[in-house]
Amino acid sequence: MDLETHFVPLDKSKHDLKSFDCGIQSMNEYLSRFAGNHQKKGLNATFVLTSDVGTNGKAQIAAYYTLANSAVEKQKVPIETSLPNYSMPVILLARLAVSKSFQGQSIGSKALVYALRHAYRINEEGLPSLGLVLDVLNDDALRFYQQFDFFKVMSEKPKRLFVSMKSLAEL
Repeated sequence: MDLETHFVPLDKSKHDLKSFDCGIQSMNEYLSRFAGNHQKKGLNATFVLTSDVGTNGKAQIAAYYTLANSAVEKQKVPIETSLPNYSMPVILLARLAVSKSFQGQSIGSKALVYALRHAYRINEEGLPSLGLVLDVLNDDALRFYQQFDFFKVMSEKPKRLFVSMKSLAEL
């Protein structure tokens, strides 16, 4: 299967949302049922990496990620800096998943780096954020994110990770 070279915004008319299967039902269901509507309502944005066109005429999805705006309490930010005493704007990496057909091929790492660089560009283009936050779904996901030494733990339950924009600038 041939992969495209970059992620593009989700388009329900061009991308096959129904056949995506990463092995986690909630991630599959989000993509097939909610991602397009959430994007249309301006709640978040989902980006997909596609492969070959399927029998239905739509591109198969190899991986996806979803970004959204969020905020965290100042005292929970795990960096040493003088901050105002109110919630800090962050970008939330709300979802990241790889189709079972492409797992074990470094597509997850590619998706993560692409999402982090995208978040950094958003910050640089005028929507300032202190960093990026993500909530770890399970132990497998935690092991995946632990490969990248720039994430700092914000909380244990739920497991929430943080990376500063300063760190993302170095990617």
